[in-house]
Amino acid sequence: MKKTLVAAAALGTLSIAAHAQSSVTLYGIIDAGITYSNKVATAGGHDSLWKYGDGVASGSRWGLRGTEDLGGGLKALFVLENGFDSGTGALGQGGREFGRQAYVGLSKTNIGALTFGRQYSFSTDYIGANYTMGSQTPSGNFAYHINDVDQLTSSRIDNAVKFSSASFYGVTFGAMYGFSNTTNFAGSPTTTAAGVTTQGSSSTYSFGLNYAQGPFSIGAAYTNIRFPNGATPAFSVSVANVNTGGLRDLETFGIGAKYTIAAGVVFANWTHTKFQPIATASSKLNNYEIGGKYNFTTAFSAGLGYTFSKLDDNFEGKWHQVNAAVDYALSKRTDVYVIGAYQKASGENTVAGRVVPVQAQIGSSTSFVGAAGADTQFAARVGIRHRF
Repeated sequence: MKKTLVAAAALGTLSIAAHAQSSVTLYGIIDAGITYSNKVATAGGHDSLWKYGDGVASGSRWGLRGTEDLGGGLKALFVLENGFDSGTGALGQGGREFGRQAYVGLSKTNIGALTFGRQYSFSTDYIGANYTMGSQTPSGNFAYHINDVDQLTSSRIDNAVKFSSASFYGVTFGAMYGFSNTTNFAGSPTTTAAGVTTQGSSSTYSFGLNYAQGPFSIGAAYTNIRFPNGATPAFSVSVANVNTGGLRDLETFGIGAKYTIAAGVVFANWTHTKFQPIATASSKLNNYEIGGKYNFTTAFSAGLGYTFSKLDDNFEGKWHQVNAAVDYALSKRTDVYVIGAYQKASGENTVAGRVVPVQAQIGSSTSFVGAAGADTQFAARVGIRHRF
């Protein structure tokens, strides 16, 4: 018996030594709270709504992140990240087990990383993650632009090959291609029961460039999603009372910058998104955002931002939105917050042969608040966020 225990201990020691240069980290975020909106669309117009809201400041998630040192500055790496709803326990991202991210690859010191799998585009990596009210404060998904049509918060690309460079004197850059995984890319037009025409399977290419040195940083990114309605699940490309279905291309270019001043930071971004339908004329949506955050103490901070969105060409619309956030850190991993957003919309369009006014629509997804059913909307939230 003693010999067996000694042998097992020896094998255990060898196993630990063999994996001494490897690491796997479990991490995650749970964000929950109560959301209120004064106007949410109903069959008869609109009504107020109180709801349990999940993942507004940060999407609730858990994940595994690992690396293995292969020697000579070369490492193997992987990320598996699951999204879920804290209110129901349901899987997010269309019911995928690892719907947020799932990739594996290699990295080389002073060169960069080459990764394969479901990954973020550079519009999310470089603009959305650095230069928005949603990334700088717990305003989160309330402050990201209408339904994330410019791909700043949840541009996750399937079947992607991605290169992300190391930093060269503060400069990083990258390129990505997401395969359609079909030999019949163009396909034949199909029309859904809702009258939306789709064609082909979704593929994507994305590029990004970022510079960060001292208190200043600036970045730019371009992403083109081919046949976004053909993706599974389809990309969210709708704007309230604007028909953006049946797209051949969802094309976005953006640039953002920020500057840190003592305990504060100011940031700004501009994104230009082109909707190119299969059979009709294109439209374009420009978002202009500016904001700032100030840390009054190490625990207490507040932020304020403004976004103007303008839709032109085949459809018309204007949206003005003000966002505010107050955040208090109870510890390094847990914070509580209060956020609010107000939006005013104007314009009207002909959709399905009927003239309809443009609606207010706060948030990067209608799941957070929902379209207003009116030209104004206010949303507020009290929440708690825990990181592990």
